[in-house]
Amino acid sequence: MKKALFFFVYLGISLTAFSQKKEIPLWDKVPDEIISKEYIEKIVTNKDGIAVDVRKVTVPTLKAYFADQEKSNGTSVIICPGGAYGMLAIDKEGYKVAEWFNSLGINAFVLKYRLPSDLIMKNKTVAPLQDAQEAVRLVRRNAAKWKLDPNKIGFMGFSAGGHLASTLATHYDDKVYTPSDTTSAKPNFSILIYPVISMQEGITHLGSKDNLLGKNAQGEIVDKYSNEKQIKASTPKTFLVHATDDKAVPVENSINYYLALKKEKVPAEMHLYENGGHGFGLGVKGTNTFWPETCKKWLAVNDYTLKSDGYVFTYFKGNGEDGLHLSYSEDGYKWNTLKNDTSFLTPEVGKDKLMRDPCVIKGGDGLYHMVWTVSWTDKGIGYACSKDLIHWSKQEFIPVMAHEEKTRNTWAPEITYDEKSKTYMIYWASTIDGKFLETKSEEEKGYNHRIYYTTTKDFKKFSKTKLLYEPGFNVIDASIVKTEDGFTMYLKDETKVPVQKNLKIATSKKLEGPYTKASDPITGNYWAEGPTAIQISNEWIVYFDKYTQKKYGAVKQTSKGWEDISDEVSFPKGTRHGTVIKVPSEVINQLKKE
Repeated sequence: MKKALFFFVYLGISLTAFSQKKEIPLWDKVPDEIISKEYIEKIVTNKDGIAVDVRKVTVPTLKAYFADQEKSNGTSVIICPGGAYGMLAIDKEGYKVAEWFNSLGINAFVLKYRLPSDLIMKNKTVAPLQDAQEAVRLVRRNAAKWKLDPNKIGFMGFSAGGHLASTLATHYDDKVYTPSDTTSAKPNFSILIYPVISMQEGITHLGSKDNLLGKNAQGEIVDKYSNEKQIKASTPKTFLVHATDDKAVPVENSINYYLALKKEKVPAEMHLYENGGHGFGLGVKGTNTFWPETCKKWLAVNDYTLKSDGYVFTYFKGNGEDGLHLSYSEDGYKWNTLKNDTSFLTPEVGKDKLMRDPCVIKGGDGLYHMVWTVSWTDKGIGYACSKDLIHWSKQEFIPVMAHEEKTRNTWAPEITYDEKSKTYMIYWASTIDGKFLETKSEEEKGYNHRIYYTTTKDFKKFSKTKLLYEPGFNVIDASIVKTEDGFTMYLKDETKVPVQKNLKIATSKKLEGPYTKASDPITGNYWAEGPTAIQISNEWIVYFDKYTQKKYGAVKQTSKGWEDISDEVSFPKGTRHGTVIKVPSEVINQLKKE
């Protein structure tokens, strides 16, 4: 047998090679091995040729399942299938579980460990522990090479594999063989699923006990491998799952282990299900089918999975003179300031050099593109782009309404990217004196807006400005999102007599319209402006500035209509007219450092 590291060299030490799920030998020479020609490994396969049952293991291995690096934070889990220390249920409690971990962005290794036998082992009781310790050391030694985090290595076991996992958690420092170096065998966490924990009479699984310790074992050896008795403060944090009606491995195995962890103040979480019996793997029916989802949450809370995308809110404060402010949220409800609520970008262009109504989107080129209102009376808008929301390009002034001599303003510009045409549409509200006189009102100082737009593919060349939306009333603050059916425009009815000052909806099959007649209001009996919408957990949420109340609010789309959830959201004090975007967690992490 080739030494494990030589084996890696032979494969080219590449993740590409391992992506083929090669079995990696643990040892160059198995410790305390007895050679027996009669002892031959037996593998039972299913109709697809996949091993489902392995017996008489002579060559212990790790089968590597590497996760997509872009979805991983380097966590890995070594999985021990169960089988009463007499066989390994290597598909149901190994390969399938590894694939599930990969779906979470977690690297997985299925451990085919030696099953206790006096025929090939000088001490059958320690042989599985030898394999478990070496498995952790092997993964940790190669962490840099395989792009793993050496401080995020977990060990998981089902049934008797759970006994091996708990044995490693409590005996990782036992000198059961002479390792090749000083690499630690301690796992950073354990996951135990309907585990055998104890060797004590009345609670143990007799088959597992007999196979590991021998028939009629008692006294010191029984206590030593009753792992609920071996827990110390240094035992790794643990996640446990068991069914109350387990007739093979009594639920007290998990309960007693949990209580011992609790006594030593070791972080632990346990989930007991009413039914499920034994051997339900990733879940078969009843409440036990939900344990993987619960485990997923535990892994996330403990930073063993890559944090999911979060949200950033771009906004201004005051009159917009100090520039771009950012806040972030993990759930879209609670928003926290970034950079102590100071500006990320100071405005430099336009007549008044303001940065009001900052709208940011992520474009097809991977850059964040921003437009904003530069002045109360200018005929253009501001533009800049960024890779990370921290470092911005040189600010530019785009004279989108310069051709209209009687233009009074260009307010609240926004961008929507059309993936199909690879085109950006920039749109805003402007009043042009002498137009749409039927809705002109001196109540609004003569302002009488309509929505105009231009398109671009590179923010260097722009199409001729055109009218986008004329709803028959003074309209402002349009924000357009892509939906399954086309495009939805959220807009503000700016009419003051009779008072509206609310948000409405219009839809279109195409980004450039035509858009439908505006809907009834989706906001309540308060003045709202600056809508920005995003879909969170398949629900559309529209945030808006309750500007007369000097706070932010939100409505959520439900099957019964739009529900006001303003009391459920919280924004930094002084937040004004902004936009919400979804961003990778690493972007938020970098913003937090500013």
